[in-house]
Amino acid sequence: MRRVTLLLIAAAALVCVIALIAPARGRAAGEAVPIFLTQIPPGYRDWRLVSVAHEEGNLNSFAAVLGNDVAIRAYREGKLPFPDGTVIAALHYRHVPSEENNSVFGREQSFVAGPQTNIQFMVKDSKKYAATGGWGFGFFKDARPVDAASMQTCLPCHAKTSRDFVFTRYAP
Repeated sequence: MRRVTLLLIAAAALVCVIALIAPARGRAAGEAVPIFLTQIPPGYRDWRLVSVAHEEGNLNSFAAVLGNDVAIRAYREGKLPFPDGTVIAALHYRHVPSEENNSVFGREQSFVAGPQTNIQFMVKDSKKYAATGGWGFGFFKDARPVDAASMQTCLPCHAKTSRDFVFTRYAP
């Protein structure tokens, strides 16, 4: 009986050790936290409007740029760098002519949101994302994160801005 008890204790201890080690597997000692978000932040559709953006060329889209309460407060106060807890979302859509509006205007001049192309997020956490200027990036199509190669394009472009990695200015 004593031998069975010791064996059970040893097995339980082994399970605990494996459970503690498992999360660290696949990451070398001292390796940085990934800079990519894998989940869409909850409640983003209820955030406030920061501005809108229109991108031509290959993108041919417009976006609603939203911010959580921390982001909106920082924008309004002109606070740079943005504080930890800031989350900014860009909801990108193709634009399509509005047949209803254009029939009223008598010509094609009105465009509305068409199919959504992607949603992008920036999350400010200066400790977690220290290796990337304090920002974590998320890029989602059909509510799923895009591949790693597409995610790699976020930081190099945002690093070129002079406003703490953020392109969009506040449109009061």
